[in-house]
Amino acid sequence: MSEVNDRGVAVLSEELVLAGPRGRGDVEGKAGGNGKLSEAAASRRAASIPDPEVPAYPKRRRFSAAYKVRVVEEAEGCTEPGAIGALLRREGLYSSQLSKWRQQYRAGALQALRDDKRGRKATKHPLEDEVARLRKHNERLARRLEQAETIIEIQKKVATMLGIPLNSVENEEGE
Repeated sequence: MSEVNDRGVAVLSEELVLAGPRGRGDVEGKAGGNGKLSEAAASRRAASIPDPEVPAYPKRRRFSAAYKVRVVEEAEGCTEPGAIGALLRREGLYSSQLSKWRQQYRAGALQALRDDKRGRKATKHPLEDEVARLRKHNERLARRLEQAETIIEIQKKVATMLGIPLNSVENEEGE
């Protein structure tokens, strides 16, 4: 009646499948004289058999901000004992998801619940803006210093060519 395939799974023979659960033929559509199911009964049987293939990588569920807001507001409206658990079971969610969504909702409703990017979220250090501003200012001053040093070098060369003595900073301090 049944055989074992190469994976070690029992496979029912066609006679057992055609006989149905109690051996009386197909319940909705009787097997014909040749032992075959009617087309309607065959399509119902094919539709009821789940696909045994499992994807290599599970598909992550992504929830829109509007969905999160709807679930949080619906959970806030639950007053009966066990109503939140029923809501979570109906929606296929975990309580940790709801508690995190509630925190985000309190922090700013739709904007806080919008989580468009996957992965770890970047956190900004409070001093990063000031550090960036100071670096930019430092680069600007370094460019100005380089220009000033170039101008001074040119002035020295012109002064030596014209034979004009230059007073250096060291000579001015000594006077």
